[in-house]
Amino acid sequence: MDTDPTGHIGQRLRSARRQRGMSLRTLAGLAGLSPGFLSMVENGHRHLDRTGHIVSLAEALQIAPAELTGQPLAPADFLTDSAHTAIPSLRLVMMGIAPATFPDRYLPTLPTPVLAARVGEANRLYHAAEYGHLAAELPTLLADLHTAAEAATGADRPLLFGLLADAYHPACTLLLKNLGYTDLAFIAVTRAAKAIAELDDPVRTALSGFFHAHVLMAAGSPDQAFARAGQAADVVGRHLSGPETHALLGELHLIQATCLAHDVRRSGADRTQEVGEYLSEASDLAARTGETKAWHLNFGPTNVGIHHVSLNTELGLHSQAVSARRGLKPEILGAPGRQAAFHADLGRSLAHLRGREAEAVAELLNAERAAPQRIHANAPVRSTVATLLERRLPSHAARDLRGLAHRVGLQA
Repeated sequence: MDTDPTGHIGQRLRSARRQRGMSLRTLAGLAGLSPGFLSMVENGHRHLDRTGHIVSLAEALQIAPAELTGQPLAPADFLTDSAHTAIPSLRLVMMGIAPATFPDRYLPTLPTPVLAARVGEANRLYHAAEYGHLAAELPTLLADLHTAAEAATGADRPLLFGLLADAYHPACTLLLKNLGYTDLAFIAVTRAAKAIAELDDPVRTALSGFFHAHVLMAAGSPDQAFARAGQAADVVGRHLSGPETHALLGELHLIQATCLAHDVRRSGADRTQEVGEYLSEASDLAARTGETKAWHLNFGPTNVGIHHVSLNTELGLHSQAVSARRGLKPEILGAPGRQAAFHADLGRSLAHLRGREAEAVAELLNAERAAPQRIHANAPVRSTVATLLERRLPSHAARDLRGLAHRVGLQA
């Protein structure tokens, strides 16, 4: 199967379809898309940048989504490369094996405040999308936390297992998901759930369900992800006690909306309505909590606004996505990864609107400036860049686009 990451996604789709011996009409019927749309995708005249469409086509062709997107992506810079280089050590630690590159671990257990500071820094690195530095730090951090938690007694024991869970998510789980290692992300969320089981805390258990839903989404199962998030939301709803629980419930409503937007087996009208309902519930909760950092996340009015842009983009409502940006200032979150996601999704929607391609390029560049490692590893961005390369653009935008294409690993 052709998995050349520099190839046009439409070319990979055509190659996979022909190898399966399918006609356009047959594939379109199985994937719930129109033959005309697929024909334009294969010829490079339409985007294939919506995750729901990619997953649906991959299922119909019985291939991994990576065979269409080219994920996991070849790194385009040193820091992204270093993140991939650290994965073998991280894999071994999650298996309970000390990598040979580790120094002898016969050291005194580190003080809890030191470990807490390192967990906070790991989650800061994740939100800053500094994937290379984070991936290098995680193996020793997780090993030290496992050692300390297993040796702890008394009041320190629940505190250390809580820190262990906080290191596994969001930092470890979502790093692995964003780099394309969905199987390892599943192991990470499972290890976090095991740590949380020591705490006998239903809200923490629901938090684990939130990250489990993220991994199921990445694995191409939005229906299972939606069900898992719904179970977690029911638990939190029975234990609402303050801003942190309201923020978690809001995050769960956002992931439920995301699952629905990606589930192309539902009708477009139904998805749009249901997504709007969950976004409305999240907005109400955000008005109550304000901007928060609960659970090492970023729930609040700004993140809900960012989801309005991203989910309208996923639903194909590109004018609405562009309109939803009004008044949003993602930089106030202090989370470059979320800032990059906002600009990337805005750029993807602008690329669908006639005459606004130069604006699309500008937004994609804004996304790259905010978090280059996240954008260089982002398949929908690469697909949009590939499509824009075939458009007639003003000379300055075309030059900028060619530079971006090189940095994300495309041949301009």
